[in-house]
Amino acid sequence: MAAEPKPQLQLEIAHVLFIDIVGYSKLLTDEQRRQIEELNAAVCSTDQFRSADTAGKLVRLTTGDGMALAFFASPAAPVRCAVEIAEKLGSTLPLRMGIHSGPVDQLSDLNDRPNIAGAGINIAQRVMDCGDAGHILLSKRAADDLAQYAEWSTNLHDLGEVEVKHGVRVAVTNFCFDGIGNPALPEKLKSAARAKRRRKTRCLIASLMLLFVAASVTWLLFGRSPSRHDEIASLPEKAIAVLPFENLSAEREDAFLAEGIHDDVVTSVGKIKELTVIARASMMAYRGDAVTGKLRDVGKALGVANILQGSIRRSADRIVINVQLIDVCNARQLWSERYDRTTKDLLSLQGELALEIARQLRATLSRTEATVIATKPTENPEAYLVYLRARETETAHRLGATREDSIAAAKLYQQAIDLDPKFALARARLSLCSADISHPDAEWQKELAEPQEALRLNPNLGEGHIALASCHWRRHNLEAVLAELDRAEELMPNSIEVWQIRASVYRLQDKVRERIVALQEKLLTAPMELNNWRVTAITLADLKWRWVWDPIRNDARFQKNLANPEPKTVY
Repeated sequence: MAAEPKPQLQLEIAHVLFIDIVGYSKLLTDEQRRQIEELNAAVCSTDQFRSADTAGKLVRLTTGDGMALAFFASPAAPVRCAVEIAEKLGSTLPLRMGIHSGPVDQLSDLNDRPNIAGAGINIAQRVMDCGDAGHILLSKRAADDLAQYAEWSTNLHDLGEVEVKHGVRVAVTNFCFDGIGNPALPEKLKSAARAKRRRKTRCLIASLMLLFVAASVTWLLFGRSPSRHDEIASLPEKAIAVLPFENLSAEREDAFLAEGIHDDVVTSVGKIKELTVIARASMMAYRGDAVTGKLRDVGKALGVANILQGSIRRSADRIVINVQLIDVCNARQLWSERYDRTTKDLLSLQGELALEIARQLRATLSRTEATVIATKPTENPEAYLVYLRARETETAHRLGATREDSIAAAKLYQQAIDLDPKFALARARLSLCSADISHPDAEWQKELAEPQEALRLNPNLGEGHIALASCHWRRHNLEAVLAELDRAEELMPNSIEVWQIRASVYRLQDKVRERIVALQEKLLTAPMELNNWRVTAITLADLKWRWVWDPIRNDARFQKNLANPEPKTVY
């Protein structure tokens, strides 16, 4: 029986107007209802809305505290509609609006009503999120389209770039004139300006540090064997970066799914010894529009010849994942696939992807590697979804969120374990997450029980050995830490967590050269993390001065003077 053809994405350019009511969540329920009704009435009475709706050139979405309107006609349509709304409502409703023109995919929701997803609507929302009450903000693309016309050009005021969700940077333009829009600089951009000044100060310090790093690393590498220099200078051909997966789901909450599956895929591919896999933290800046048309540059920056891109769309119990593996050196697609899964079928996805990537890159897997990668994390789909939420919360903590995020992640891991007591990976991650939360010594045995139980359930769980090493680290049992790390490295050769803990152990043991090797392994898989370079530079400096001091300290005459110091003369 012939396989059914796979549906292709039907991308169109939409001109999106995203609107929400500022402070909506703080209102009483009846006041929320009144404001939404007032907004709906004003929007539906605008000429732009009526004409586009009549012509079938409009898709409208409700978002709880506002709406999104996707026009499929003139790029000026969302701006004209925004102006009409501002004129009708004035200051009676605290609205903020964002406008962007970009690709969208039309689909239907569970009620068979028109819906859209894609970068066009996502960026419009992020642009809107930059504003305060009264602001009408445009993306650079939307502003460039309007700047060609005298009617609009004098009303466009460039505000520069600002960082939005997931580290993405967007260029924002303020649209205002004669009481329409808000001419004030948005608070988010004011904060960005203050942060920029602080960054300049840090950059000055970092520049000096990087100069020292460059000199120190050059000294270290050229002082070692040429083969080691070649290994550091150019990464192996079987090096890959798995870029953050794009969330194309209609629901913003489903971002956790894209984040969690991306993290699982990175971890699974990282268990293949023949591959060099870039750590997740070094890839977070490369998502969405930030990599469009720049894959060769991204590959060069990360030191990889291969890049995996992916997107995820969830609708009820169906999850569609599109992936493509690209050889950036030769600008060609090696492989692509579309997976249409239920939540239950999702449990084996990361293993299937890792095995296919290994096949495409001609990496040979040992029997243990194949078994470890193919093992499902759990048989309970509900527990797995809770685990993905916990993982997204925990990685947000790693990227600078609050301690409360770490506590929230620990609660979610515990919830996943309650749903499936045999969920070994969740137990290991709960233990690692708990390391960020201070506990009295009396609870150490309780913390130790989680990784021990995880390894009882799955002896080949690399995360379990890392968690057990972390527990021993907190008790300064350094030999036990290194023993667990040796086993973890066998199972997860690309894990940056292994080398982070190992470098810390060598620091306490005063093993400078061993620590440098560990730090070099971190630099290999996390090339974009400045702190790794800073710590390496400090360690190199320590080693350099030790070479000056050790000959003096070991000199026989010096030792004799230490044992028999000459009597001091008192005047």
